[in-house]
Amino acid sequence: MSAPAGGRPSGSWRRGRWMLLLMMVVCAAPIVVSYFMYYVVKPRGGTTNYGALIEPQRPIPGSLVVTGADGRAVPLATLRGRWLMISVDGGACGEPCVTKLYFMRQIRATQGEERERVVTVWLRTDDAPVADVLKTAYPDTRMLRADPAALAQWLPATDTTKDTDHIYLVDPNGNLMMRFPAHPDPSKVKSDITKLLKWSRIG
Repeated sequence: MSAPAGGRPSGSWRRGRWMLLLMMVVCAAPIVVSYFMYYVVKPRGGTTNYGALIEPQRPIPGSLVVTGADGRAVPLATLRGRWLMISVDGGACGEPCVTKLYFMRQIRATQGEERERVVTVWLRTDDAPVADVLKTAYPDTRMLRADPAALAQWLPATDTTKDTDHIYLVDPNGNLMMRFPAHPDPSKVKSDITKLLKWSRIG
């Protein structure tokens, strides 16, 4: 629709332009609002997030393949669509590993009706068998075998830690967006995840 002679747009032309802009805003709103409210508005008196924001976000690598208990290899990216809490450890799973699995299970459980939007994932870095007691204690945790070198490239640690020291959070679009500290405070991790689920309608 062209503007009339004289260079001033007609009322219908202006309305069409505003409708187009409105459609663009509506499409982008769910993700933009959730991140704005969480990282800019900072609810509850200006407190900041506990987890470290990963900038820039790191999409799940298309080449990162995981293997489940059935022996079938699939891209990790097939888990996109829900929030992923990820822990990395060997199959022997010592005390620090068990502690992370316990924290993830409890944090997910405390989300109430929102818990179905969260998937807990244990990415195992070797072929050591998983103890039956762990399978029984954490039946809802996805226990998947992954290449440790590929995980180390994707999951950032700090100068004094390894990827096995942290719990990571991936958003439903498949972007790694947060890393929680080693030996985390589970109540603070829960607070971060609760706020993200509150302000985001994706996943």
